[in-house]
Amino acid sequence: MTAPTTHTTAATHTTTATSATDATDTTAATTSTPAPPPPHTKETPADAGSTVGLVTPRPQVRRSRSRTYSLTVRALGPVALLALWWTSSATGVLTPDVLASPSQVIDAVGELWGNGQLPDALATSLTRSGIGLVIGLAAGLTLGITTGFTRLGDELLDSSLQTLRTIPFLSLVPLFMVWFGINETAKILLIAVATTFPMYVSTSGGVRNSDRKLVEAMHSFGLGRLAIVRQVVLPGALPSLLAGLRLSMTLSVIALIAAEEINATEGIGYLMSQAQSYARTDILAVCILVYGLLGLTADVLVRGLERVLMPWRTAGPGGGAR
Repeated sequence: MTAPTTHTTAATHTTTATSATDATDTTAATTSTPAPPPPHTKETPADAGSTVGLVTPRPQVRRSRSRTYSLTVRALGPVALLALWWTSSATGVLTPDVLASPSQVIDAVGELWGNGQLPDALATSLTRSGIGLVIGLAAGLTLGITTGFTRLGDELLDSSLQTLRTIPFLSLVPLFMVWFGINETAKILLIAVATTFPMYVSTSGGVRNSDRKLVEAMHSFGLGRLAIVRQVVLPGALPSLLAGLRLSMTLSVIALIAAEEINATEGIGYLMSQAQSYARTDILAVCILVYGLLGLTADVLVRGLERVLMPWRTAGPGGGAR
């Protein structure tokens, strides 16, 4: 009776040991097998132990362009317009009573230059525009520094100047004729008024954006207000000053056209009024092209000044690949 019980107990211990061993092996096998990462987990190259997917950095290299190539690209637009004008005139799309052909315009230039009308008119218009521009730049620069650098100047002048700025300068033509007559004073002052406000806005904004900590530091070292403006504020506001100069020079040409409509007896505007009376579209085209060349020359001069005073801005975004 005792022997069967002993064998049964031994068998039970053997089965239990076998089950424990199987469970241990299963747990070890499960532990040794790495679990796959979750679907939303992204392994980094360092975790993966490889450089798959890495790209060798390539710094941007400036591509040098020759001066000839740059000028050629810039000339494509004007040359295309000239070719379209020439083709339209040759095919009869543009008749001489609408717009003279390029060859007729060239003949008109020779005629006006030969009899001295074009050089005299050009000198007169440049004098008017230059004097008015100088007055406007001086006024805009002075007012911009005053309102941008001093709180009292800002409170006293800025609101009034902003109101005057919104008045179209062309609306002042009749009033200037009443005030100053039809002489050169009215023409020059009209150009001056038109060029004052772009310079004022640019100067005021540039001065206000100057580094106040640097201004306070220079003041602590004993520099006076004028010295701080000359040595710290104006150099810091140079980009804004050049932007205002560019706008003012372009606007001086536009104001010149309006000024020379005030009963002019000489200048490019006088040539235009005479050509309008005789329906000379070739001379009208010459005068329009002269105005356009004056505006382009002003823009080129400011660009050249930017290259001299701020050479680091010539490349622009993208470096020399522009």
